[in-house]
Amino acid sequence: MANIKGLVKDTAVYGMSSIIGRFLNYLMVPLYTYTLKSCADYGIYNDIYAQTALLLVILTFGMETTFFRFMNKEEGDKMRVYSTALMMVGGVCLTFVVLVLAFINPIASLLDYPNHKWYVGMMFLVVAQDAFQAIPFAYLRYKHRSYKFAGLKLLFIFLSVGLNVVAYWLMPKIDPSWEIHIGYAFAINLICTTIISFCLIGELVGFKWQFDGQKCKEMLRYSWPLLVLGIAGILNQVAGQIMLPRILDPEEGRHQLGIYGACIKIAMIMALITQAFRFAYEPIVFGSAKDKNSKELYAQAMKYFIMFTLLAFLCVMAYIDVFQFIVEEKYREGLGIVPIVMAAEIMMGIHFNLSFWYKLIDKTIWGAIFSITGCIVLLLVNYFFIPEIGYTACAWAGFAGYGTVMLFSYFVGQKKNRIDYDLKSIFTYILITVVLFAAMQYVASAIDSSILRMVINTLLVLLFVAHVIHHDLPLSKLKTIRIKRK
Repeated sequence: MANIKGLVKDTAVYGMSSIIGRFLNYLMVPLYTYTLKSCADYGIYNDIYAQTALLLVILTFGMETTFFRFMNKEEGDKMRVYSTALMMVGGVCLTFVVLVLAFINPIASLLDYPNHKWYVGMMFLVVAQDAFQAIPFAYLRYKHRSYKFAGLKLLFIFLSVGLNVVAYWLMPKIDPSWEIHIGYAFAINLICTTIISFCLIGELVGFKWQFDGQKCKEMLRYSWPLLVLGIAGILNQVAGQIMLPRILDPEEGRHQLGIYGACIKIAMIMALITQAFRFAYEPIVFGSAKDKNSKELYAQAMKYFIMFTLLAFLCVMAYIDVFQFIVEEKYREGLGIVPIVMAAEIMMGIHFNLSFWYKLIDKTIWGAIFSITGCIVLLLVNYFFIPEIGYTACAWAGFAGYGTVMLFSYFVGQKKNRIDYDLKSIFTYILITVVLFAAMQYVASAIDSSILRMVINTLLVLLFVAHVIHHDLPLSKLKTIRIKRK
């Protein structure tokens, strides 16, 4: 029970910071889509960010999860593990920065941006800092210092939003000759990331820096399958965005990528929920691995994760008439991918919850196998269907890839480390969601009034909430507040 309370508390802190941060970050989507001249400009932004997301996984090479595992295994000097992880990731990032600065011209040409080499250069400097920051941020999570973690994340968002508003909204009003281009976004990201790096200095001092060669070898043996898993996992998220402008004509590909990249932002509420849950859940899972009731905790967490992500899915689809205004009108032709991407994100979150069995028994190779399999499925769907249906193929490829990984992880996991999930309740929630979503789709096609559609959709969402309250959060079990009279 204490672990559940800790999970709820940390999830609330991480979740609120993520929700506030993501909401403010959402302001960037209308800011960019309403001010940039073309969808292709926003496509360049999404393309470079997709490539840096892949680089971030490579540069951290699974050290976040490895850090938690070894900190909880270590019986002696835990700071030796921390400093070793810092030096490993820091060394890789420093080498990366030197190579990028030395070979920026050929790198930019290789990535199809010979005329925008400093877009690429700035983002690569950002990703090197982000990779190094991952370890001190993991340390904050390990120490359950959720407030500082959340505060720094929010500081980054506030700085980024403020500077972007100045560059894309305020300056054009002050100076009509001010030229708007996507390069400002990359420069602002570099400035904000550098500021956060300075704010983390407190996590880099006050202990003895020491490199443990033997510990390094053990950590690398544990982390390399996680690196493969991470690469495959991030490819499941960004492979379509990287492939789209390279399979299609570059200009048409970037145009479609701009539409796809804008519309998936609406669906990213699922990534927000999954990320907040992960930040709180990962330290607790490793810390409670030896508890006799740990499997019960995992089963409960899975059920409630699915329950609330399905509710989030229904809420977004119920009010899609409002959410569509996040993007400018020329991007809205891509709204059909939103439910597909959200369903894929739910499956990714389920896979994350299922993945702890192999992390806890140090068999991370299974994660690599699952993710590679899912990645192959995703790449094949993208390769064969992007020429036929464009960005819609990217959405279905993610759905197929995550679905494959989720199913493999469940069935193998039940053989290796069985957990009694409440499958009856979970499938009931899935069935209810499918029926309510189908009803919303019918309402969308049959009723012209957006207000009436949202009123009916609200009633449908309330049906789901009523089922939750009746079966899993009965009001009769909630404690009442009693006021003592003197």
